[in-house]
Amino acid sequence: MSAPERIPPRGVTTTDAAFADLLARGELTVRGRIRDASNAALYCTVVHEGREATCVYKPVAGERPLWDFPDGNLARREVAAYEVSEATGWGLVPPTVLRDGPYGEGMCQLWIETAPEAELLALVDGEEPEPGWKAIGFAEVGEGRTALLVHADDERLRRLAVLDAVINNADRKGGHLLPTADGRLYAIDHGVTFNTENKLRTLLWGWAGEPLTAEAVDVLKGLKGALEPSGTLSGTLAALVTPAELDATRTRVDALLQSGKHPEPSGEWPAIPWPPV
Repeated sequence: MSAPERIPPRGVTTTDAAFADLLARGELTVRGRIRDASNAALYCTVVHEGREATCVYKPVAGERPLWDFPDGNLARREVAAYEVSEATGWGLVPPTVLRDGPYGEGMCQLWIETAPEAELLALVDGEEPEPGWKAIGFAEVGEGRTALLVHADDERLRRLAVLDAVINNADRKGGHLLPTADGRLYAIDHGVTFNTENKLRTLLWGWAGEPLTAEAVDVLKGLKGALEPSGTLSGTLAALVTPAELDATRTRVDALLQSGKHPEPSGEWPAIPWPPV
């Protein structure tokens, strides 16, 4: 028997649909556990019809209950975030599916190899960022010293800031950003999204209050149509989040289009996640 064909993350000729099909239909084998994850996250391989890839499997049974989200629902929110990302055309979330696995139903997501040299966040001296960077805020760095926390003024991050505003991401940390050697950027860990209350908490505040790009406005208009009751995205999300959360997503898209600006911290919820990485 020949060895399965190894599919690289984001191969040149492999589409997201092909990855999603492999994740959904393949034989899932647990290889280890990702121990720094807050919920059970298992490193796996998935094989189907001679194709193989690595992935992360998060079983619903391993989710810790949260006071502000329904129990056993985080995996579906991860899939919902992927579906919205795909609808934008930006491809910011790795292919993600809901499926049965060795420990029951859970989300399965393509493993992405990162480029460690890509710098998207930094701590710098001074009160203003250098050109090419956006300020987030000041952070204590020990011995009574503070430094300015900044993120790159990068169009990929700016797109992600818009996506996070749409899905109401309550936990956008630096460790969730996965730049790749081919110049792509992916984002992971979307379990705490789609809440009906404004819970946007992120490190990507650098564009707060600034006008949305023309590209972002066009994407939001497309999302608005796709989220209409008869829209394809609406039907997909209806199986993943509650009706009230789907309505709140429509409201957020409308609010972004009406303001024409990136959102600003509400002051009613911690604006920056802790720890930030």
